[in-house]
Amino acid sequence: MTEAELVGGVEKRDLHLVSHDPAWASAYLEHRSRIMAGLGDAAIAVEHIGSTSVPGLAAKPIIDILVTVPDITAEEDYLVPLLAAGYVLRVREPGHRLVRTPARDVHVHVLEPDDPAAADYLLLRDRLRSDQGDRDLYESTKRGLLRRDWADMNAYSDAKTSVIEEIKKRARAAGGAGSTD
Repeated sequence: MTEAELVGGVEKRDLHLVSHDPAWASAYLEHRSRIMAGLGDAAIAVEHIGSTSVPGLAAKPIIDILVTVPDITAEEDYLVPLLAAGYVLRVREPGHRLVRTPARDVHVHVLEPDDPAAADYLLLRDRLRSDQGDRDLYESTKRGLLRRDWADMNAYSDAKTSVIEEIKKRARAAGGAGSTD
């Protein structure tokens, strides 16, 4: 596979931030249980990532979850069970799959554990949890970007890349490597 497949094509979505909701942690745990029940040993790790995993950070009300699996190409081991658990495929690209709930309020990113993107998700999460300055920078960046109209949620996500890279650079300089929940 050499290209990204966006199942269903580009989607216009209402993007907005809400104040951190402590219920997001409970929602993550419910989905973690659902994922683990479906995947069993096929899941190496299941982590709450993204803005909803950072207390005190305003976020789009979408729970992001990282699942690592031994072999991303062995879709029968993880994709089939995730679909059976009620998730729907949204993205299929080299090294990454994304499934989500039909309500679009939970995104499950599937990667291999040695994929640098997996470590980066954890690095960013942990830095935002521990550094108020970077948390404020990230939130203000998101608020500024959401003043614009986005044809696609992916374009909005791409627009955050430079500030995310800046935050991860500081995290690496501070010795952060990502940790587990």
